[in-house]
Amino acid sequence: MQNAPTTKSELRKRRHARVRAIIKGTATRPRLAVYRSNRFVSAQLIDDEAGKTIAAAHGREFKGPQSMQAKSVGEAIATKAKDANITTIVFDRAGYRYGGQVKTLADAARAGGLIF
Repeated sequence: MQNAPTTKSELRKRRHARVRAIIKGTATRPRLAVYRSNRFVSAQLIDDEAGKTIAAAHGREFKGPQSMQAKSVGEAIATKAKDANITTIVFDRAGYRYGGQVKTLADAARAGGLIF
């Protein structure tokens, strides 16, 4: 029997791998990938077919607590998506729970005009 993952990060990586086996981003409907660290939150619009990042936003660009960073990152990624003529996306929460920063970022992106 294989050793089961024991840390939170290992479990999150396994969840993320399961989701990534199904979700694929295209040029017309890219994947919005979210990443959380202890200090920042970031998001990227990724075209998996071409292997390119279309747009990105990082919490370093914005001041304040992480919830405010998440809202600002969501708004920024929506603006950059509009500039690239993208309206629909596939949301990839990367194995994180849909709550807190991830939900705030998604809500801000929706408010900015992105359709999940």
